[in-house]
Amino acid sequence: MAVAIFLIAVAVVLVVALLTAAGAALLARVDNATWPTALTRAAGAFAAVLALAAAITAALAPLLT
Repeated sequence: MAVAIFLIAVAVVLVVALLTAAGAALLARVDNATWPTALTRAAGAFAAVLALAAAITAALAPLLT
């Protein structure tokens, strides 16, 4: 059961990261940014969401064990 919850949590984090990256790229394109700039902003947003998820996991790990 724990493995299933872990996999669902990872999937949710990845979906949120992808949606955030797509939103960042869309907003960059609306702001007349070039495609490479939009992709760079999307990659930064994707990495930021993953880093935030890792930080939250590290902060909550002692409480869950």
